[in-house]
Amino acid sequence: MHTQQQAASENSSMMTGRKTKMKVHPERKKEERAFWIFASPWIIGFILFTGGPMVASLWLSFTNYDVVSSPRFTGLDNFISLFQDTLFFKSLSVTTYYVVLAVPFTIVLSLLLAVLLNQKIKGLFIFRTLFYAPSIVSGVSIAFLWSWLLNPDFGFVNNVLHEWFGLAGLGWFTDAKLVVPSMVLMQLTSLGGTMVIFLASLQSLPKDLYEAADIDGAGSFRKFFNITMPLISPVILFNTIMAIISSFQIFTQAYVITKGGPEWNSYFYVYYLFDTAFSQFRMGYASAQAWILFLLIFALTMLSLTLSKRYVHYEYTSRK
Repeated sequence: MHTQQQAASENSSMMTGRKTKMKVHPERKKEERAFWIFASPWIIGFILFTGGPMVASLWLSFTNYDVVSSPRFTGLDNFISLFQDTLFFKSLSVTTYYVVLAVPFTIVLSLLLAVLLNQKIKGLFIFRTLFYAPSIVSGVSIAFLWSWLLNPDFGFVNNVLHEWFGLAGLGWFTDAKLVVPSMVLMQLTSLGGTMVIFLASLQSLPKDLYEAADIDGAGSFRKFFNITMPLISPVILFNTIMAIISSFQIFTQAYVITKGGPEWNSYFYVYYLFDTAFSQFRMGYASAQAWILFLLIFALTMLSLTLSKRYVHYEYTSRK
């Protein structure tokens, strides 16, 4: 009887549009306060150092601003000028060329290294450390190291080519055709982060699938392409997107070694943006460049996610 009355009361409240407010347990409120307290440093940091500057950059992209004088609103003039700028298209084409070479190079080599470092051999932790360590070194230091290794006059690589193979030295950073491939080659010392992510995904795969494949007589290549690749496909997608984003933002190598040369063939997009902002002090124009880059990367990320629906498998859940 009491239950029927309670149900009738609830139905009556719903019919009349009145809502009953549920009491929140004090412990739940305490946890919620603790969450906001611990999250507040990140939220404040994001607003001050990321969100705020992004909003300011969006506003400046519609202005003529040279740091000295106040910003003057010019509407879409900066964006119109960009699409009439030959250097804009040159830097974008050079960067795209680098991305097309660097992303497959990074993903394939990182995955191969992860597979090799996932084997059971003695002293494996030493090899893992050696392959990962260069990725935490400063980008400027790595650039100076490669500028020495690939120096056309006294570089180690050219000396090896000459002494061992009798080949003439190559102008790695002075030849217009070789400068971008040389920048891609420098990725060899930056594979550590991507490799570790692949290695973690490989170590989480269930062994029973491989045992079943062994019983069926499957070889190593068949197991890799029919079991390993489908299971780690979400990780491949993640690393590919991150590689695209980082490759479009290449800057340090060109700034330290080539200064955009030779013949503008290493004048990457971010280098052009940096030059516009901090050499020419055209902050409005540079802000427009930054937002074009953001939209381009965002579009490529969405395209990658859309195309991946046919090849990426998410239904796997790890089993112990």
